[in-house]
Amino acid sequence: MPRLAFSTVACPDWTLAQAARSASQWGYDGLELRTFGSGSRGFASDPALTGADKVRRVLSDHGVSAACLSTSIALDEPVRPPVVGRVIGDFERPVRLVKEAIDLAAAIECPLVRVFGFQLVSGEHLASGVRRIAERLRLVADAARNTGVRVAVENGGSFCKADQLADLLDAAGDPLLGAAYGNAVAHAVGEDPASGVARLGGRLFVAKLRDVDSAHRLCVPGEGEALCEPFVRALAAHKGWVVVEWDRAWVPGLAPAEAVLPQAAARVGGWLARQVAHA
Repeated sequence: MPRLAFSTVACPDWTLAQAARSASQWGYDGLELRTFGSGSRGFASDPALTGADKVRRVLSDHGVSAACLSTSIALDEPVRPPVVGRVIGDFERPVRLVKEAIDLAAAIECPLVRVFGFQLVSGEHLASGVRRIAERLRLVADAARNTGVRVAVENGGSFCKADQLADLLDAAGDPLLGAAYGNAVAHAVGEDPASGVARLGGRLFVAKLRDVDSAHRLCVPGEGEALCEPFVRALAAHKGWVVVEWDRAWVPGLAPAEAVLPQAAARVGGWLARQVAHA
């Protein structure tokens, strides 16, 4: 049975202690920690702003774990001009950014770093774009080796569906690489999220849960159209994390975390318990 976390995008102005305390009170096992890297002041809870010892202590004091270190790093940066750009450009720049995140994750004892493959260049052949991103992913996997950290590529951009994500992971070909698969993104492009869970199998490192209504507005999981309950039920045998997303950091006027996340935890926990009971 998976463990449940919420993303700190739900509470960008909260300190880490506030987020951890609330997670514990509401029935969550952990937090997905959003980071913008060294020197950023984007979120009060960003672990890059605090010593690793303190991050570990705060989480431990409230009985919750770091589920995933969530970045916005994408590995799709094109090589321009082609071929020569590898010599005169900086092909490995995004890899270095991921390595910094891996080092931070290792220091705070967080098992996962989230990145994106993201968008192929307009007019680019699929095989060429996949090859470029997969090459960077292999370098990322090398950086993660022997750290205790794995890297999850989230569906989005040119890789919204489970098949597309699986093909990218196949091209990279390293067990330290897996998927962060979100039901709402998959559903928006016509995929049944439960089938995506089956397609990814053991390569699903973290499941991202979000719901939207008929007007594409965020809503409490289970009250919209993104097939949240079937998605969660399909995760009953998943050994990793389920992360509830409530994007208050990005959506002006969205209800505060405390108005949504306690209810979400109770509902998701109920779906999982019923599925396990019927197994």
